[in-house]
Amino acid sequence: MKIICVGRNYAAHAAELNNPVPEIPLLFLKPDTAQLLDGYPLFYPTFTKDLQYEVEVLLKICKNGKHITPEFASDYYNQVSVGIDFTARDVQKECKEKGHPWEIAKAWNHSAAIGRFIPLEEAKNEAGAIDFSLTKNQETVQQGITSDMITSFDDLIVYISKYFMLLRGDIIFTGTPKGVGPVQIGDRLEGFIGKQSLLSCSIK
Repeated sequence: MKIICVGRNYAAHAAELNNPVPEIPLLFLKPDTAQLLDGYPLFYPTFTKDLQYEVEVLLKICKNGKHITPEFASDYYNQVSVGIDFTARDVQKECKEKGHPWEIAKAWNHSAAIGRFIPLEEAKNEAGAIDFSLTKNQETVQQGITSDMITSFDDLIVYISKYFMLLRGDIIFTGTPKGVGPVQIGDRLEGFIGKQSLLSCSIK
């Protein structure tokens, strides 16, 4: 199982971090050791002083495929969830300034919180999009809707499968909306699709 992440897939988030909007999807990977399942705590890493949350909609791949064409892209996922791409923002900033890859800021142990998966159709609103949000200590800190994505689910499947064979059980983090921010020890995060809570995580 691999975790494929999409960066800057919401224009407002790219703007809040003073990043340009990419012309093609910006991809990076997290290893399977990055998984943090629903209900488990995250222990604040010792190598950062600026740990931040990024809530995202997750796709679970349901069949193997590569070089997938647009007309078949939707056949490759049928479950979604919400997740948190935990980021050591100070480490990422330093890596970017040096022109280095930034996996050490995003792909460390338990940096990918993964909620419970539900059927795709159950997650959609009346317009066919997915509303999602994150609360910190019961206050909403991030809200998004997938219709605001720069690259859609199907287009991501097509693009990613040009470079990586997708295997059943792989997870795609599809990008975060604006509103990313810091967490501290003692905080409790909860992720929602619509009004359904699918992820909870305490920072220790």
